[in-house]
Amino acid sequence: MRDQHNRNINYLRLSVTDLCNLKCKYCMPEVGVEKKKHSEILSFESCVEIVQSAAELGVNKVRITGGEPLVRRGIVDLVKRISDIEGIDELAMTTNGILLSKNAEALKKAGLNRVNISIDTLNPVKYHSITRGGKLQDVLDGIEAARLYGLTPIKLNVVIINGFNTDEIENFIGMATKDLEVRFIELMPVGQASTWSHGKFISNESIIQRHSDVLSKQVDGGSNGPASYFINRKTGGKVGFINPISSHFCNTCNRIRVTPDGKLKACLHSDE
Repeated sequence: MRDQHNRNINYLRLSVTDLCNLKCKYCMPEVGVEKKKHSEILSFESCVEIVQSAAELGVNKVRITGGEPLVRRGIVDLVKRISDIEGIDELAMTTNGILLSKNAEALKKAGLNRVNISIDTLNPVKYHSITRGGKLQDVLDGIEAARLYGLTPIKLNVVIINGFNTDEIENFIGMATKDLEVRFIELMPVGQASTWSHGKFISNESIIQRHSDVLSKQVDGGSNGPASYFINRKTGGKVGFINPISSHFCNTCNRIRVTPDGKLKACLHSDE
């Protein structure tokens, strides 16, 4: 399927809920966001119909997102129904990992191939602060469960925030292994972050330069996604950099997204 810019669209991001069990400071205000009515949210039947139609048009990759998709009741059943659709070769999910350890086995059996996990710090106190109440250990347990049940390669998404987690970059790079990729994402000044992020942006290029002793030259990331990849010289793991601000990648974008209320939009998120 090609769009008006002649881009081959084969990737669908399907948001199944607007709810989240965290309130990350760059994502939403402390009071949260207004909850949509149940009648406004896509039913699972509608989600399946959308994916079926997309598959008939050439989409072969689907990513389930939110909000936080694991808070949606019955999500494992939806994964099973989507994984059974002819033409869907890859089914992934982006999650904050809080509920992943409880669901990893069932998700794998239902047909989920892999997960991306959002984690911006390895410090429990800082994690609790940036997420307004989250427990880092829950996420770490989710990562191990994803490994155990083969939801790999796991991709850790780290939003780089100047003055908050820039001192942890080398620790994150050290986590990159054969089955776990680490990707640094530039902070995007949209939504809540447009007012919160003043002075907190730092370019990925500066990170690459600072840690060139640990990172090898750029390598093929194995997909046509937005990340550029390097190799951790010590572990051999992939380290990716996604630059939505300093280096736009819209001209090569291969995805569309469907919002929880069924609206079709261009993809503004940099996640693969």
